Amino acid sequence: MSEFGTETNPYGSFMTEPAVPEGTSARAGAKLVEGQQKAPDEAIVEALRTVHDPEIPVNIYDLGLIYDTERLEDGDVRILMTLTAPACPVAGEMPYDVAAAVSGVDGVGEVEVVLTWEPPWTQDRMTEDAKLILNICLLYTSPSPRDRTRS
Repeated sequence: MSEFGTETNPYGSFMTEPAVPEGTSARAGAKLVEGQQKAPDEAIVEALRTVHDPEIPVNIYDLGLIYDTERLEDGDVRILMTLTAPACPVAGEMPYDVAAAVSGVDGVGEVEVVLTWEPPWTQDRMTEDAKLILNICLLYTSPSPRDRTRS
Protein backbone atom coordinates (compact mmCIF):
# COMPACT_ATOMS: atom_id res chain seq x y z
CA MET A 1 0.00 0.00 0.00
CA SER A 2 1.34 3.42 -0.93
CA GLU A 3 1.32 6.44 1.33
CA PHE A 4 -1.52 7.79 -0.82
CA GLY A 5 -3.90 4.94 0.02
CA THR A 6 -5.29 2.07 -1.97
CA GLU A 7 -7.51 4.05 -4.37
CA THR A 8 -6.43 4.22 -7.98
CA ASN A 9 -5.61 7.77 -9.00
CA PRO A 10 -5.84 8.34 -12.79
CA TYR A 11 -3.39 11.24 -12.50
CA GLY A 12 -0.61 9.29 -10.84
CA SER A 13 0.40 8.83 -7.23
CA PHE A 14 2.06 12.27 -7.13
CA MET A 15 -1.35 13.95 -7.20
CA THR A 16 -3.84 13.61 -4.39
CA GLU A 17 -5.97 16.76 -4.74
CA PRO A 18 -6.76 19.13 -7.62
CA ALA A 19 -5.15 22.58 -7.57
CA VAL A 20 -8.66 24.09 -7.71
CA PRO A 21 -11.99 22.44 -6.88
CA GLU A 22 -14.42 20.87 -9.33
CA GLY A 23 -16.83 23.53 -10.58
CA THR A 24 -14.43 26.46 -10.38
CA SER A 25 -15.76 29.01 -12.84
CA ALA A 26 -14.80 32.24 -14.57
CA ARG A 27 -16.92 34.87 -16.29
CA ALA A 28 -16.24 37.57 -18.83
CA GLY A 29 -18.12 39.70 -21.32
CA ALA A 30 -21.43 41.53 -21.26
CA LYS A 31 -24.96 40.87 -22.49
CA LEU A 32 -25.50 41.52 -26.19
CA VAL A 33 -27.61 44.47 -27.25
CA GLU A 34 -31.04 43.30 -28.38
CA GLY A 35 -30.97 42.56 -32.10
CA GLN A 36 -27.16 42.23 -32.25
CA GLN A 37 -26.08 39.40 -34.51
CA LYS A 38 -24.70 36.36 -32.71
CA ALA A 39 -21.25 35.03 -33.49
CA PRO A 40 -20.95 31.90 -35.64
CA ASP A 41 -19.74 28.71 -33.96
CA GLU A 42 -16.54 28.84 -36.03
CA ALA A 43 -15.59 32.19 -34.48
CA ILE A 44 -15.89 30.70 -30.98
CA VAL A 45 -13.74 27.72 -31.94
CA GLU A 46 -11.12 30.05 -33.42
CA ALA A 47 -11.07 32.05 -30.17
CA LEU A 48 -10.61 28.82 -28.19
CA ARG A 49 -7.69 27.93 -30.46
CA THR A 50 -5.89 31.12 -29.37
CA VAL A 51 -5.57 29.81 -25.80
CA HIS A 52 -2.60 27.57 -25.04
CA ASP A 53 -1.46 25.61 -22.05
CA PRO A 54 1.90 27.29 -21.27
CA GLU A 55 3.66 23.92 -21.03
CA ILE A 56 2.24 22.34 -24.20
CA PRO A 57 2.68 23.73 -27.74
CA VAL A 58 -0.92 22.93 -28.74
CA ASN A 59 -4.06 24.99 -28.21
CA ILE A 60 -6.66 23.88 -25.66
CA TYR A 61 -9.29 23.10 -28.30
CA ASP A 62 -7.11 20.65 -30.24
CA LEU A 63 -5.83 19.17 -26.97
CA GLY A 64 -9.42 18.18 -26.23
CA LEU A 65 -9.71 20.25 -23.06
CA ILE A 66 -13.06 21.70 -24.13
CA TYR A 67 -15.76 19.18 -23.20
CA ASP A 68 -18.82 21.21 -24.16
CA THR A 69 -19.78 24.59 -25.60
CA GLU A 70 -23.37 25.70 -25.11
CA ARG A 71 -24.73 28.62 -27.12
CA LEU A 72 -27.69 30.32 -25.48
CA GLU A 73 -30.44 32.18 -27.35
CA ASP A 74 -29.29 35.55 -26.02
CA GLY A 75 -25.73 35.11 -27.32
CA ASP A 76 -24.22 34.01 -24.02
CA VAL A 77 -21.84 31.03 -24.08
CA ARG A 78 -21.22 28.38 -21.45
CA ILE A 79 -18.09 26.26 -21.69
CA LEU A 80 -17.23 23.10 -19.77
CA MET A 81 -13.52 22.37 -19.78
CA THR A 82 -10.82 20.39 -18.06
CA LEU A 83 -7.03 20.47 -17.90
CA THR A 84 -4.46 17.81 -18.68
CA ALA A 85 -3.90 17.28 -14.93
CA PRO A 86 -5.70 18.63 -11.85
CA ALA A 87 -2.40 19.75 -10.34
CA CYS A 88 -1.75 21.99 -13.34
CA PRO A 89 -0.07 25.18 -12.10
CA VAL A 90 -2.39 27.33 -14.24
CA ALA A 91 -5.58 25.57 -13.12
CA GLY A 92 -6.89 28.71 -11.45
CA GLU A 93 -6.01 30.99 -14.38
CA MET A 94 -6.95 28.96 -17.44
CA PRO A 95 -10.76 29.36 -17.13
CA TYR A 96 -10.29 33.15 -17.02
CA ASP A 97 -8.07 33.05 -20.11
CA VAL A 98 -10.72 31.03 -21.94
CA ALA A 99 -13.57 33.32 -20.85
CA ALA A 100 -11.61 36.41 -21.93
CA ALA A 101 -10.73 34.95 -25.33
CA VAL A 102 -14.29 33.90 -26.17
CA SER A 103 -15.89 37.07 -24.80
CA GLY A 104 -13.70 39.06 -27.19
CA VAL A 105 -15.52 37.61 -30.21
CA ASP A 106 -18.04 39.96 -31.86
CA GLY A 107 -21.51 38.61 -31.27
CA VAL A 108 -20.74 36.79 -28.01
CA GLY A 109 -22.44 37.95 -24.82
CA GLU A 110 -21.47 36.82 -21.36
CA VAL A 111 -19.19 33.81 -21.16
CA GLU A 112 -19.06 31.35 -18.28
CA VAL A 113 -16.31 28.74 -18.16
CA VAL A 114 -16.64 25.87 -15.67
CA LEU A 115 -13.76 23.56 -14.81
CA THR A 116 -14.41 19.84 -14.36
CA TRP A 117 -12.21 16.89 -13.48
CA GLU A 118 -14.69 14.24 -14.64
CA PRO A 119 -14.10 12.48 -16.85
CA PRO A 120 -10.34 12.79 -16.54
CA TRP A 121 -8.62 14.09 -19.68
CA THR A 122 -6.78 11.51 -21.79
CA GLN A 123 -4.72 11.76 -24.97
CA ASP A 124 -7.61 10.14 -26.83
CA ARG A 125 -9.42 13.50 -26.71
CA MET A 126 -6.75 15.21 -28.84
CA THR A 127 -7.26 15.93 -32.52
CA GLU A 128 -5.04 14.11 -35.00
CA ASP A 129 -3.20 17.40 -35.63
CA ALA A 130 -2.44 17.73 -31.92
CA LYS A 131 -1.21 14.14 -31.75
CA LEU A 132 1.10 14.74 -34.70
CA ILE A 133 2.43 17.94 -33.18
CA LEU A 134 3.14 16.16 -29.92
CA ASN A 135 4.56 13.13 -31.72
CA ILE A 136 1.84 10.84 -30.37
CA CYS A 137 0.63 9.62 -33.74
CA LEU A 138 -1.33 6.42 -33.20
CA LEU A 139 -0.72 5.24 -36.77
CA TYR A 140 2.60 3.73 -35.75
CA THR A 141 1.62 1.63 -32.76
CA SER A 142 2.81 -1.68 -34.22
CA PRO A 143 6.33 -2.84 -33.37
CA SER A 144 9.11 -1.83 -35.70
CA PRO A 145 10.67 -4.55 -37.90
CA ARG A 146 13.76 -4.46 -35.67
CA ASP A 147 11.60 -5.24 -32.60
CA ARG A 148 9.90 -8.17 -34.37
CA THR A 149 13.20 -9.93 -35.02
CA ARG A 150 14.16 -9.92 -31.32
CA SER A 151 11.59 -12.52 -30.21
